[in-house]
Parts: sequence; structure tokens; C-alpha cells
Amino acid sequence: MAVVAKRRWRTFLILRRMLMCAIGVIGLIALISVHVEEVTKLPADSSYKLPTEIGYQKLSREGNWLQEFAPPHSLKSPFTAHKLDGASGRLDSDKLWKPPPNKDYVPCTEPSLSYRTLPESRGYLLVHANGGLNQMRAGICDMVAVARLINATLVIPELDKRSLWQDSSNFSDVFDEYHFINSLIDDVKIIKKLPKELASATRAVKHFRSWSGVDYYEQEIAKMWEEYQVIRAAKSDSRLANNNLPPDVQKLRCRACYEALRFAPEIEKMGKLLVDRMRSYGHYIALHLRFEKDMLAFSGCTHDLFPEEAEELKTIRDNTTWWKVKDIDPLEQRAKGYCPLTPKEVGMFLHALGFPSSTPIYIAAGDIYGGESRMSDLRARFPILMNKEKLASAEELAPFINHASQMAALDYIVSVESDIFIPTYSGNMARAVEGHRRFLGHRKTISPDRKALVRLFDKIEGGTMKEGKNLSNKVIDIHRRRQGSPRKRKGPVTGTKGTDRFRSEEAFYVNPLPDCLCQNESTRSSTSFVIK
Repeated sequence: MAVVAKRRWRTFLILRRMLMCAIGVIGLIALISVHVEEVTKLPADSSYKLPTEIGYQKLSREGNWLQEFAPPHSLKSPFTAHKLDGASGRLDSDKLWKPPPNKDYVPCTEPSLSYRTLPESRGYLLVHANGGLNQMRAGICDMVAVARLINATLVIPELDKRSLWQDSSNFSDVFDEYHFINSLIDDVKIIKKLPKELASATRAVKHFRSWSGVDYYEQEIAKMWEEYQVIRAAKSDSRLANNNLPPDVQKLRCRACYEALRFAPEIEKMGKLLVDRMRSYGHYIALHLRFEKDMLAFSGCTHDLFPEEAEELKTIRDNTTWWKVKDIDPLEQRAKGYCPLTPKEVGMFLHALGFPSSTPIYIAAGDIYGGESRMSDLRARFPILMNKEKLASAEELAPFINHASQMAALDYIVSVESDIFIPTYSGNMARAVEGHRRFLGHRKTISPDRKALVRLFDKIEGGTMKEGKNLSNKVIDIHRRRQGSPRKRKGPVTGTKGTDRFRSEEAFYVNPLPDCLCQNESTRSSTSFVIK
């Protein structure tokens, strides 16, 4: 009996071991099948997958630029991406990159049936376009409309060579001169140079009044043709009103800005190459990081700077004769939202919005004040920080490197074409890019509420708030309606008068709605944005 019992016990042990092995094998097979299924479910355009090949990577002289930077999936960050929607508990990538509803707005810049044929020219308009690239762009487009109003032949504008940027570029170095002239052939006669016989003629040098309407130009300025054949506009910026102009004048401004005034072919080609290289990382943000020496000096903003840096900026401001405001309270400036976000604050802002650390970011800016050390906090959160110099070789940038306007034009192209544009300060470039993106279909532009953000960031710095769900919910809620969705251009601030009234208006080129954007008929009946 004992022998039989021993054999039965041994058989039982063998069967139990076989059963345990079978269970283990089944579990392993199930685990492998689930893993394979999850991999196959990854989207084809996942931001964690670097394209296998694009045309410019085949060129041997360009072969190293991409190898220098790790693809998004290999980068690690101590900051974990958190939820965006506050309910699902997961990052909604589609929602993150999704543009705002366009409400079926489309460009409508064609002149009306009453638009006159090009009248006979009464004289020649010379223009000195002042300021940086985007200030000059707006001014040139306004001067196209002014030339039409006063029946002038427009001579290709002279770009600013004496400003802070000290750029020697001519019009044809920055813009496509041939396209500019021919695109506006039915609107304004444009010539490259003043006729030789008028080279020594007496010229009326005139500072056109800021934010002027049609009556000023058609009456006061047009009368000058009785005495002069040549009128020279000493400045071009903000010489035309934002609002209350005839529809055909407004549409002409848009045709000039968004159709006629495109960049020189070499700049367009290089800009598109930079866009392609950014897209090799997937969806990308163009960040206009306006944390440059001139911006900080003239705004008086010193937050997060060392005392010696703040003193250097004050010295620059004091020694600049044309800058009238010398004594500026940096704390008051920041509290009112008049200061650009610092790189550190940008990192906190993007993280609070829910962007993962693998998000590619293009830095559209000049030299950041404080150099690489000031970028360390932002880079710790978002390692894929790119700019012109990282995306292109020194050889490729050589034709543009010593020309501020041409370098700014490259940033402009990459910013307009980005999936999301975020300006850290509402300067000339930020406004120009925002308006262009609105015209092209209301592409997503997140405008930080600097005044509200400063209050939150100060609480974090003071230890009364921590980064996390609470901060994220507040930041997302503040910016829910600041993403570039369609709306009419803002008028003047109530109670303002004179030039302050015009200055408080939203600039025409920031938002060309309603003048140059119209809704499809089927949409008009179901929305309050009706164009009349």
C-alpha cells in the first residue's frame, strides 16, 4: 500500500508542475500579443517617430545637422506630461495641436465692382520705410494704399539702414521686387527708380500724420501736386487709420501685405527648408522668445536678471538719445503685463498647458540675453529647442547672416508655417505673424496673458502655490479664448481720445477681420460673425 501511495503522490506532483508550466506559457503568449497589438495601433504621424528619409537629408553637406540632435523618442525629461482636459486623465494630443474653429472664413480681397481703373498718375511718391522688418512691411503696404489715394506712382521703397539693426539690405534683397510690382499692376503703378529727369527736382519731404483717413490724403496731401512732382514720405509706419476706411482701401492693404509683398526667392527657399527640417520632428511650436537685449533695455524689464545685467540695460537706455523714457519701474512693468515672459516662465507656461517634453520648439529670436545659461530651465523641460543656426549649416546661412531683416524674414516664415505660434511679447513681429496666420485660416496662435501669468508665477516663487493640476487648470482656463479663433478687430479703448484713442486700437495687420475675411453664405445664418 505504501508503495502505491508513493507512486500516486509522485504522479500528482508531475501533473501539477506540467499545469503550472502550461499556465506560464499561456500568460507569456497573451502578454506578447497585447504588446504587439499596442505597437501596431500607434498612429502613422506619431510625434515619437522620426521620418525615415526626406530629400535634403540625402545631401552629403547636410548630413550632420540631424545627427547632432536626438529624435524625440530618445529624449528624457524629469517633467512628466499631464492631462489637458481635466477629465480623461490622459494627454489629448489631437486637442493639443488642433487649430481653433475657422467658422468657414476665407480671404476676400477682390476689389468691388465700383473700384476705379488705375487713374493717371499726378506725381511720384518716395518712401523711407522705417523700423525693423515687420514695421517696414506694414508701412510699405500702407504706402501702397496711400499712393492709390493720392494718384501717385510709387517708387520702390527705401529700407531703413540707420536704425538699431544697421542693416544694409535693399528692397530687392528682402522682398521679391518683380512680384511686388506685377501683383499690384491694376492698383498702383510701381517703378524701381525715379526717372532721371526728376533726379534733381525739388522734393516735398513730408511726415504724414499718424493714423490718418482718406480725407487727409485726398485733400491735404494731394494738394501738394500743385507745387511738387515728387513727394517723399519721411516715415511709413502707422500713417493710415486702422478702421473707418473704404472697403476697397482695406482690401488693397491686404492684397499688398498677404499677396504682393512676399520675400525674395532665396529667403523663401531657405525658409521653406527650415520648415521642412522642423517638420521632421513632427508637430512644432514656433516660440517668439522676445528676451533680447534691446527689448529688455527699452521696456525696463529686469526680472530674473543679475544686478549687473540690470545696470547694463539701464546704461543702454540712458545712452540712447532717441529713447525718451529713461526711468522705468521694472516691478510695475511686470505687474501690468508689459514685460516679455522669461525663458523659465515660458517653460512653466508650456508645461502647464500640457505640452509633453518631446515637443519640438523653434526659437524665433535673436540672441537671448544671458546666453545659454538663461535657457537652461526651458531646455530642461523641453530639450528639442531649435533655431536657424541649429537647423542650417553656417554655409547655408552665410548669405543672410549679416542682415538682420533677412534673418528675421526666415523666422517669420517658420513662424507663419508652424502648427502653433506663441509670442512671449506683443511686438511688431508677434502682431504681424498673428495677423498673417488669421488670414491663412486662423491657424492656432496662443497669446499668453502675461499679467495673469505673472501673478501665478509669483505665487509659485513665493511658495504659496505649486506646479501641478491646480496651476494647469488655471492656465488652461485663462487661455481657452486666446488661441486665435475668429473675431472682429478690436476698436479703441473706451474713454481714450486723440492719438491715444488710435494707439489703443488693435492694429489692422493684427486682425484683418472683417475687412479681408468673409464667411461662406451657409455659415452666416448660424453665427454672430456676420459680415455686412
